[in-house]
Amino acid sequence: MSRRVSILGCTGSVGKSTLDLMERADPGTYEFVALTAHSSVQELAGMALQYRPEVAVIADADRYEELARLLKGSGVEAAAGPSALVEAASRPVEWTMAAIVGAAGLEPTAAALQQGSIVAIANKECLVCAGDYFMRLAKERGARVLPVDSEHNAIFQSIYPGHDDHIRRIILTASGGPFRDWPREKMATVSREDALAHPVWSMGAKISIDSATLMNKGLEVIEACRLFGLAPDRVDVVVHRQSVIHGLVEYIDGSVLAQLGSPDMRIPIASTLSWPERMETPAEPLDLAAIGQLDFEPPDENRFPALRIAREALIAGEGATAALNAANEIAVAAFLDEKIAFLDIPRLVSECLEALDKQQSLPSRFSGMEAALAVDQSARRLTSRLVNGS
Repeated sequence: MSRRVSILGCTGSVGKSTLDLMERADPGTYEFVALTAHSSVQELAGMALQYRPEVAVIADADRYEELARLLKGSGVEAAAGPSALVEAASRPVEWTMAAIVGAAGLEPTAAALQQGSIVAIANKECLVCAGDYFMRLAKERGARVLPVDSEHNAIFQSIYPGHDDHIRRIILTASGGPFRDWPREKMATVSREDALAHPVWSMGAKISIDSATLMNKGLEVIEACRLFGLAPDRVDVVVHRQSVIHGLVEYIDGSVLAQLGSPDMRIPIASTLSWPERMETPAEPLDLAAIGQLDFEPPDENRFPALRIAREALIAGEGATAALNAANEIAVAAFLDEKIAFLDIPRLVSECLEALDKQQSLPSRFSGMEAALAVDQSARRLTSRLVNGS
């Protein structure tokens, strides 16, 4: 029988890699229910005509007429807007790829979890903004959360099932980004093009900038604590330039298990798509002899303060991490629009957290999506004012 699947964020790098894997399966293996995209109407329509889902949803409500015109007569339902995303994610499936970038993915991912099926989470903001809530929801509904981020997927693969109490700590690896060898003074001159030129991974613009500031690693520390139920002092980060080891688990007996693989997102995606089995991927086999050596070094939080800021927010609770994520999204967008300098990104995030903490009492834990979204919006408004100098 066909497996019913939905891909939320099908036109992004994770969505495309997921479809690449599915195309390699036998015909009829997957029955597509929903495909969604943010604003790439032409691309979404092309995918919908190829894969024939029940519904194709464009998040930008103003693009509905264009999508409907492109899909006319195809039998694929066209829909648009945030509520349509949630409705599409609510349709019964066995497996959902939650790959909508940013806070826009919170409500659709929550809707997918409500089904009680498997949800592969590539949207780290779900766990950063309201991780405790999402994990409680998954447990209540009997849903299975499988991490797609290469680091968290590596940890997931390295954990001995049923023996979480045997874990001493987990270690996330970081490539270090394009400025790992730059002095801080030089980083003040970073251009948009410099920051987008990641030395190892091919990623979208927002994630590439997060990698350059190391905010991505701060977000991943938050995500790991909530995904695996660990205290902040049990999650470490190490810079590993080769990006061959993606994550390590240290056990109480001194054993350390690591997951290795080529830097290809199709490997962790395949892990979630085939779980609990394995599937073949076109990823380049790992040649350790050709690599020659593996290097490790501690991250420099003086040059990359975003990692420290994220850890402080984690200790403060869900309100602070939701604000951190929102402020970072606004700051990164401002940098990409060349409104602020590269080093302004962590500065603005820190200023937003400090100001918001004075304005309102940020909750340590959210009871539902409404509270999380309220903090998200407050942080966005405040950071936007900071960007504009008001």
